[in-house]
Amino acid sequence: MKFDSLEKLYVHELKDLFSAEHQFLAALPELKARATDEDLSKVLMGQMQETRVRIGRIESVFSSLDFEPGGHRCTAMEGLIEEGGQLLSSDIEPRVMDAALVASLQRIEHYGMAGYGTARSFAEKLGRKKDADVLQVALNELGESNRHLTTLAERKLNFLALNLTH
Repeated sequence: MKFDSLEKLYVHELKDLFSAEHQFLAALPELKARATDEDLSKVLMGQMQETRVRIGRIESVFSSLDFEPGGHRCTAMEGLIEEGGQLLSSDIEPRVMDAALVASLQRIEHYGMAGYGTARSFAEKLGRKKDADVLQVALNELGESNRHLTTLAERKLNFLALNLTH
């Protein structure tokens, strides 16, 4: 695709988000299986549902644009998932595993927040207020999820990982 307009760049950003969300959704069951902490496991279950909802939101935006969401592979998400997978497949203590899972999840969420923020900004500039509102909801959800993960890590998981070595 030739990027000769903000609208085409916007569509590309949406395709990137769509691919990233699908890749994340596919990786979540394995991430959940590696979690040893019950609270983290519950967070991962919730993320599966939230990701499905975000995919539906992106599909609704594509429908309003009269574009198809597929046909693109988000290589950044692929790299984030691969990097996390390499760490998680190494020889790692279960309690350290949970801290590593949160670190990996937060990298993924920050990538998503950057993408949704960019897409929302493009939608606003293109006068697509409804799209911008939908994308803002997704951005808010990712921010809330990230805050939840930070709290879980700082109040529990990082402490448990630290106590293995001290």
